[in-house]
Amino acid sequence: MAQNFLDCGREQAFLMPPSLRDWLAEDHLAWFVLDTVSRLDLAAFYASYRPDGHGRAAYEPSMMVALLLYSYSTKVYSSRDIERHCRQDVAYRVITANRVPDHSTVARFVIRHEGPLGELFGGVLKLCERAGLVSSGVVAIDGTKMPANASRNANVDYGQIAREIIAEAIATDQAEDEQHGDARGDELPPELATEEGRRAWLARELAAERDAEQDTDGEHESDHAFDADQIVARVQGRDGWLLEAKRQLDQDRWQAADPIRRSRCERLWEAGRRLEADLAAEARGNMEYEAYRAGGRMKDGRRFGKPPTPYDPPVWPQGKVDLTDPDSRVMKGNAMFMQAYNAQAVVNEQQIVLAAEISTEPIDFSSLGPMMAATRRELEQAGIDAIPGVAVADAGYWNERHMDQLAADGITVLIRPDSGKRKGERPGWIGGRYSWMRRLLATDLGVGLYRKRRHSIEPVFGHTKHNRQFTHFHRRGRTAVRTEWRLLMTTHNLAKLHTHQIATAGP
Repeated sequence: MAQNFLDCGREQAFLMPPSLRDWLAEDHLAWFVLDTVSRLDLAAFYASYRPDGHGRAAYEPSMMVALLLYSYSTKVYSSRDIERHCRQDVAYRVITANRVPDHSTVARFVIRHEGPLGELFGGVLKLCERAGLVSSGVVAIDGTKMPANASRNANVDYGQIAREIIAEAIATDQAEDEQHGDARGDELPPELATEEGRRAWLARELAAERDAEQDTDGEHESDHAFDADQIVARVQGRDGWLLEAKRQLDQDRWQAADPIRRSRCERLWEAGRRLEADLAAEARGNMEYEAYRAGGRMKDGRRFGKPPTPYDPPVWPQGKVDLTDPDSRVMKGNAMFMQAYNAQAVVNEQQIVLAAEISTEPIDFSSLGPMMAATRRELEQAGIDAIPGVAVADAGYWNERHMDQLAADGITVLIRPDSGKRKGERPGWIGGRYSWMRRLLATDLGVGLYRKRRHSIEPVFGHTKHNRQFTHFHRRGRTAVRTEWRLLMTTHNLAKLHTHQIATAGP
């Protein structure tokens, strides 16, 4: 008797057109993503296309959004990998209706709709709330260092920038000169032969460029005001004013963030401008502090006695800037220093991410208030009235001013004064609020509430890095990285919602 096998005729033609509905199970994630996209507000995507329909036809924005959400949900982050899956993966072909957008189209769509893609987070959060997954109980705040698409070796200081720009200018002159006589042609002018001379030349060039931009565009320096009461309440002395000037500068950079330049020469000039802006902010903070000391009063109303210790900002900008991604910083991870961003999240007890933002600061000290403000903003925009009742965070978020502000808003804050690795109390952190918080966290209620931090937010980061294999950012620049992080957390919530839907569907 002959062996019996099912026929495998690859040359068999379809007698009737195939239906995409027969390709995937009804509870497949691809159908869920398509259903979710149909319920999202995509007006911002459609608004960027011509209403008269002229020009070459574009891919349907809803299809492209569904493609990106599904690819991020299935650990596919590269535009080239997305194109490859569109050719050979059945679920991707269902989403694209058998079309294959190339990787350039996918990448351009992400760049073109960078803002709306990041705002998909709120739409998915609203769907999670309708499913009962957004509670107003305990939320946990934490951050994780995520490597940037940049190398630590690309960090340069002001002197290195000046040397490279001058070397490039000389190389250009050499190419234009037909002959140099007896000279080699690469000699530096006398005023550029020293490090000091090169730095002075770069400072003059940047100042001339800045003046030209102001004459053309009417731009002006930041007009932020310094609130003496708040600065003195946070940090005593000159450091508080310098930190405030730095904070204002970073705020301006968020509001006027530009894409990373492709040309190395342009990135060199941008790095020089950044270092000059850092120095200008330091000088401005120092000037405001000395003006405050000259005409201000102490907390008890008395005028200051002797003048402050003289301080002159450096002549040349200090520090370094990464040429590959100037917004990224050198940060300490679990085992080593890396060029990275500080990815922040607020998570509830159901492991639903309520807020996702990016910080360029290597420490979490200044993130407590902004992250809780972002949480309330996301909930309000999603039409959710409930606010968190308790916020828990690790020792890095200890910021008494932020804690007082949250308490005034009716939110209980539980933060350990001591890090988990420390044995005993942190030196100098004794008495007062520190001892009160330690006693509170030692109670049964405090232990139970604080334990929820470990069971809510830490698994989200572990799942993202290990299971979803998202180990570094793929894009560059703070706005691009923020969109990527929010898209990643959007698909985290989407997967949670899909699992919840399957679990509650019943037989």
